[in-house]
Amino acid sequence: MGPICGPVVSAAVIIHPGTPLIPGVRDSKTLARLQREELAIEIRRTVAAVAVGAASVREIEVHNILCASRLAMARAVSRLGPVDFVLADGKRSKYDRFSQSQFIVDGDALCYSIACASIVAKVVRDRLMEGLARRYPAYGWERNKGYASVEHLEAVRRLGATPYHRQTWTTFQSRLPAIEDLVMDDERD
Repeated sequence: MGPICGPVVSAAVIIHPGTPLIPGVRDSKTLARLQREELAIEIRRTVAAVAVGAASVREIEVHNILCASRLAMARAVSRLGPVDFVLADGKRSKYDRFSQSQFIVDGDALCYSIACASIVAKVVRDRLMEGLARRYPAYGWERNKGYASVEHLEAVRRLGATPYHRQTWTTFQSRLPAIEDLVMDDERD
């Protein structure tokens, strides 16, 4: 949910009991890009089902980032077909759309199935941002994936926001200098 542009992407997985654990699966934010990409392939090969859902920048703007992230989660889960119970990352909120669920704070670091889903979602979103980078090369999205890096913020200052920037969430026009407080290290993707 942290980037300042692009959609919010969620993934859902079904893992049957007894399925061997994939070595290296953990919170996607702690993995290097190549590790995530290799693990995403192995996850798709190993688990019973994988589905992805997203919420657009427009949906983020209309609702808010939390509501949009829950919408993306619900879309991913619904693409799996009927499910009895959902384990999800984060805190329970009024936007939750699952009748039978358990939310786990820092779930991608604590729960194997959530970590698998987080890796798949991050790889899908990164690829979306890389595709958008070809249309908007000046923002460095192929490197920063839409996070508030120095390069990205400088491009917004120079060129303005694109239709893929989360205008109301980041309030670019009035708070751009203050956004520098959110700058993430360019090395972390």
